[in-house]
Amino acid sequence: MDIAQYIDHTLLKAVARSEDVEQLCREAVEYGFASVCVNSCWVPLASRLLQDSGVAVCTVVGFPLGAAASEAKAAEAALAVQQGAGEIDMVMNIGWLKSGMQQEVQDDISAVRAACPGAVLKVIIETCYLTDDEKRIACRCAVAAGADFVKTSTGFGTGGAIREDLELMLAEVGDAARVKASGGVRDRETAEDYIQLGVARLGTSSGVALAGGSAATEGY
Repeated sequence: MDIAQYIDHTLLKAVARSEDVEQLCREAVEYGFASVCVNSCWVPLASRLLQDSGVAVCTVVGFPLGAAASEAKAAEAALAVQQGAGEIDMVMNIGWLKSGMQQEVQDDISAVRAACPGAVLKVIIETCYLTDDEKRIACRCAVAAGADFVKTSTGFGTGGAIREDLELMLAEVGDAARVKASGGVRDRETAEDYIQLGVARLGTSSGVALAGGSAATEGY
């Protein structure tokens, strides 16, 4: 199985340096990953390094808490696209969801969708904080707002992707959106299982190891 094409090669640590982003981009080209996923300050650098490479630039919005104002999230997404990002991974407003504010959650996602109409939009629902019913509601809000993907985790919460959550999300979105597993995807067996289950992307900092390179790294 060619795992590389499913991987968003991820570096979201606060201490990431420019040379780390450069290495991330080199690895993405070498292994043929779907994208690199970086914090938005690194989008201009990654876009320049990956120009005409076939590797997309992905960035995060409202990360990692999801609690920024919708206007701020939309502005962050719009600027990222202007600077070369082709994919946006936004964090849903988790507190609003848990407060039963479904329309506000959907409107928050819609604001980001409107700000980046040409980009792939993934909505991180942070499954570790949600009940199963809340996970289903989160998926419905994301689909209703026009998201392309729902995504399990930021990698900064209390847990990451697990099979049961992926099954729930896949069943909920059906053909209306795709599912990205992120957080703790560090071994090839797990990655292959998730892909066979129907997951379309894997967010991981262990992409090189999963694709057959050196040992897996700790973290996202």
